[in-house]
Amino acid sequence: ICPGRGFPSILTVCGMAAVWQQVLAVDDFEEDPRAQGARGHRRSVSRGSYQLQAQMNRAVYDERTPGALVPTSVAEASRAMAGDTTLSENYAFAGMHHIFDQHVDSAVPRLQFANDDKHLLACCSLDGTLSIMILSPSPPSVKVVLKGHAGPVTDFAWSLSNDVIVSTSKDGTLRIWNTEDGRCIREVRDPEASELLCCTFQPMNNNLTVVGNSKHLLQVVNISTGKKVKGGSSKLTGRVLSMSFDAPGRILWAGDDRGSVFSFLFDMATGKLTKAKRLVVSEGSPICSISARSWISREARDPSLLINACVNKLLLYRVVDNEGTLQLKRSFPIKHGSQPLHSIFCPLMSFRQGACVVTGSEDACVYFFDVERNTKAIVNKLQGHGGPVLDVSFNCDESLLASADSTGMVIIWRREQK
Repeated sequence: ICPGRGFPSILTVCGMAAVWQQVLAVDDFEEDPRAQGARGHRRSVSRGSYQLQAQMNRAVYDERTPGALVPTSVAEASRAMAGDTTLSENYAFAGMHHIFDQHVDSAVPRLQFANDDKHLLACCSLDGTLSIMILSPSPPSVKVVLKGHAGPVTDFAWSLSNDVIVSTSKDGTLRIWNTEDGRCIREVRDPEASELLCCTFQPMNNNLTVVGNSKHLLQVVNISTGKKVKGGSSKLTGRVLSMSFDAPGRILWAGDDRGSVFSFLFDMATGKLTKAKRLVVSEGSPICSISARSWISREARDPSLLINACVNKLLLYRVVDNEGTLQLKRSFPIKHGSQPLHSIFCPLMSFRQGACVVTGSEDACVYFFDVERNTKAIVNKLQGHGGPVLDVSFNCDESLLASADSTGMVIIWRREQK
C-alpha cells in the first residue's frame, strides 16, 4: 500500500471547517499478536457454490490451532514481501487530509469513493443535491454538484465504469447522472409516488438498478429505458432502507425498518427476483446498512454480511448457503440507537493477517474493528466530527478514508506514513 502518495503533508481545510481538530484515541489499542501482515494483493471472487465454499473454509478454520494461520504459499510470499506490520499500523489514519463543508446544516447520509479510484469521491445530502469531489491534485475541490431532486437525496451508487451515478430521493424519483458534467440523463418516477430510500447497481449488469421505497417495495429498473423489469419486484415487511448484492450478483439482501433482512435470488438473464430467506435481526429495529463480502481474509474466509441495525452493535453474519441464509458470527459494541449509520469492510483483505471493518457511530467517532480479535477488537478510533457519523468509505488502496456526519461535514482522513 502506498499511503497518501502525491498529497501534501499539511492539513488543508475549507471555510468554517478550519476550527476542527482531530484526536487519535489510543487507550483502547493493544499490540496485535499476529504481527505480520502482507498487503497489496487482491483475490478474485470465487464463482463456486457458497455452501460448499463456506463448509470448506470453515473446516480449515475450525481445525487450526488458536492463533494459527491458513497456510498458503502465496500468503507466505506476500507476508515476506510486506514485512512485520500490525493491524493498528495498517489502519493508523492519524491526520485529516481535507474537510468539505458544502453541505453543512444538512446531513450527508451516504458517501462513496468511485470504483478502483484513489481520488474521486461522491456524497449525497438531505439538501437535495449530490457532490462529486476530486482529491488530487491538491487542493481537493468540488468537481461538480448534481442538482435536480426536489427532496432530500437518500442514496446513490456509482456505475462500474464511474461514468454514471444513480440516486434516489424522497421526491419519489430515481435520477441517472453523467458524472463528467453533472447532467441529469434520465428521471424515473415511482408509479406510486412513494419516497425512494435506497438503490444499488446489479454488479454484473449495470443496466439494471434495484430500488427500495417507503411502501415496502423492492423493484428492478432498467435505467436505459426507465422501465420496471417484469418479475423484478417484491414486498418486504417494512420500508426498504438498505440493500447489497453478493459479488457475482446472484444474491441480493434487503433490510427494512421493522428489523428484517430478506435474501433474494437474482436471475441474471431476466432480472427476476425470487424471495429466498428472511431473518429477523431485532423486531422493530431499522436495518439501515448492509454490506456483503465474499472473502474477508485468509483467516476468515466465509462469505459475510455486515449489518447496522440500531441495536447499539455492529453485526457480522456468515452466509452459509446458496440462498443467502445468515448465521451470526459476532458483534461489536457501538453507540447506535436511531440514526441511519453505515459500515464497510476494508477493501484490501487478501493475504493480510486479520480483517477489519469500519463503522460510523452516534458518539461522533469512526471505529475500526478487527473481526478476528476476541478481546479489545478496536484497532483505531477517529474523533473530529461534530455529530453522529453516518457513513464511511475507503479509496481503492486504503490510503484515504472519508466519513460523513449528520451536520453535513465530510472529513477525509489520511493514513499515517511510516
